[in-house]
Amino acid sequence: MNETVPAFPLRRPNPFDLPAEYRVMREDQPVRCARLHNGKPVWLVSRYADVRAVLTDPGLSADRAAPGFPFLTDEAEYLRHIKVFVGMDAPEHGPHRRMFAPEFTARNVAALRPYIQGCVDERVDRLVDTGPPADLVAALALPVPALAIGRILGVPSSDSALFEELTVRVITHGGAEPFEALVDYVKRLVRAKQGSTDDDLISRVLREHVNSGDLELRSMTIVLILILLAGYETTANTISLGVLALLRHPEQLAALRRNTAAMPAAIAELLRYTSVAELATCRAATRDIELAGTTIRAGDGVIPLAASANRDPSVFPNPDVLDIHRDARRHLAFGHGAHACMGAALAQLELDIVFTTLLSRLPDLRLAGELPDTAVKYDSVLFGLHALPITW
Repeated sequence: MNETVPAFPLRRPNPFDLPAEYRVMREDQPVRCARLHNGKPVWLVSRYADVRAVLTDPGLSADRAAPGFPFLTDEAEYLRHIKVFVGMDAPEHGPHRRMFAPEFTARNVAALRPYIQGCVDERVDRLVDTGPPADLVAALALPVPALAIGRILGVPSSDSALFEELTVRVITHGGAEPFEALVDYVKRLVRAKQGSTDDDLISRVLREHVNSGDLELRSMTIVLILILLAGYETTANTISLGVLALLRHPEQLAALRRNTAAMPAAIAELLRYTSVAELATCRAATRDIELAGTTIRAGDGVIPLAASANRDPSVFPNPDVLDIHRDARRHLAFGHGAHACMGAALAQLELDIVFTTLLSRLPDLRLAGELPDTAVKYDSVLFGLHALPITW
């Protein structure tokens, strides 16, 4: 790799524009080298077709223990020693993923609509009762995904408030103490589910896979934590950024109010436009690979830039424009291939309910002043907002 290379990650200039270097890469150097925080080199892949190729090439490993696997932070390196399906390759990846997949099928997720609608209605009721202004992140974007994933896991209704508090604290406070408190709760919940005949995810996996010896209890607990945090924060960030995007594009918001049947297309476009998880997927080459005229050697780290791919004009004309009427279903916000996000249907359902309810219940929703830079998660692996001041 060339020695004169930029540091990575590159900072977004504002909540919705990507680093200018992404466009330059797509046009002139679609596979180029950069350096991580620790000085290690990594390949960045920026074009849509190449990103999809990276996510399906068996020579590019998702195994965190693979030589050269790129970690964006020192803290993330602990994943090198954790063996769960999100970091497995074929053939073991598929069977392990399928152990946790049934609760996330479109049919089973659709059955959650009344529960999630009730959660959203309750939170919007609180907003209305308390009155403006409010922080949409704290009032709605963080609680709703926590309650939804808690329902799937089998958190008892008596623990809902505690589970919400523990989950929100991990995102809003960070650090070891909130994380350890959440892990301790999940461990207690798993112990309480031993022998359960309930149909929640934890009870089912215990019955079908842990008790049979197919899955270790420790591995199950780790997967639960990863499912919880990965699915929770990405959805919360997309809710807040999606609302901000609509409020900053009043003509798009007005069109959606006039035709709520356009909501599925609008959600796909918002997922493309916000791309909160662009840095969540990394790979390591296990053999030499040719990609867009560049040779990637075995042991090299590779980062497919989903956000850049989602702004590729060869796939999405005028990609920097938010257009809820475009067909954005080919977006890569949920990844692609065997490791595509298992919780995609759940995330889309939550977004549908939240956006539809806000449009109906708060027709004059607007920003409460300018959004300060400190409200934006510029330095986070999962992009989003710390706060979104709103009024109505």
